[in-house]
Amino acid sequence: MDSPANHRPLPEALPRVLLIDDDRKLCRLLTEYLGPMGYAVHAVHNGPAGVAEATEQSWHAVVLDVMLPGLDGFEVLKQIRRASPVPVLMLTARGDEPDRIVGLEIGADDYLPKTASPRELLARLRAVTRRTTARPAHHPGESEPDVVAGTLRLNPGTRVALLADQPLSLTAVEFDLLVALARTPGRVRSREQLLEEVRDRDYEVFDRSIDVHISSLRKKLGDDPKAPRFIETVRSVGYRMLDPEP
Repeated sequence: MDSPANHRPLPEALPRVLLIDDDRKLCRLLTEYLGPMGYAVHAVHNGPAGVAEATEQSWHAVVLDVMLPGLDGFEVLKQIRRASPVPVLMLTARGDEPDRIVGLEIGADDYLPKTASPRELLARLRAVTRRTTARPAHHPGESEPDVVAGTLRLNPGTRVALLADQPLSLTAVEFDLLVALARTPGRVRSREQLLEEVRDRDYEVFDRSIDVHISSLRKKLGDDPKAPRFIETVRSVGYRMLDPEP
């Protein structure tokens, strides 16, 4: 278990990234690379320590390995998701699609093989931390207008999502997907268009990831894909937001 004495205070002004990986050499490499790029980085090296750090401290992103001692990365992710919507990038030697789909279904925001370069990891971190750090300060009368679709209400500034006035716990990508669809009700959005909007243009991901995120959103919205109230699938094209009655 990592000793609390090894947990040095991180600068609050910088985006805070937690690395959960038992490969200490890789953690040192990424810490040395990301530090000069403007990130405050802390690393832990087993599953239980990862859960504790991710849920008890405040982070802008978590980079999580699958193969961990104590608890594997999938179980760590499940426990993180019970407590926090922090963006999670899974970094692992397992690069095949079934593992990627499992991670996304549990709530990962993205999935990278360990063969990916630090530069690619940086690009993906920038994409997710841009959303978690670039939130405008709230001033009365100056908040960004809500995006509303029936009983669904989204505030892009505070990143609060409400369904029938009850809070929805969404990942960063899920929230951005929902906003992208809700801003254009009735308009069909292709997977490629949604990828560009929610992932920026820094990198490419496989199209199936959008389908997995949409499936997760439907579960959280209580939406039946066969008789949707919110998100409708347009076969071979993409998705569109319906305009349900309140």
